[in-house]
Amino acid sequence: MAIARLHGGPLDGQVIPLESPELDSLIVPYSETQVVYERRGDLDNTGESDGPTEAQFWFVEAEDDIDPDPDGRDE
Repeated sequence: MAIARLHGGPLDGQVIPLESPELDSLIVPYSETQVVYERRGDLDNTGESDGPTEAQFWFVEAEDDIDPDPDGRDE
């Protein structure tokens, strides 16, 4: 098992399962759009007894504008 630790953007701090630790980028659904994260650095915890393999991914962009209040209820 491998996990992706997300940094920055709307999913900052989230940890998600990673199908393949060799991936260089992730496109993740968010609300009505998608956000793009790129991997930085080497994999962590690649040994057999040190936990799941972990990759660090950093926010690059959102496909569309991210509106945290799309229906206007916070006004």
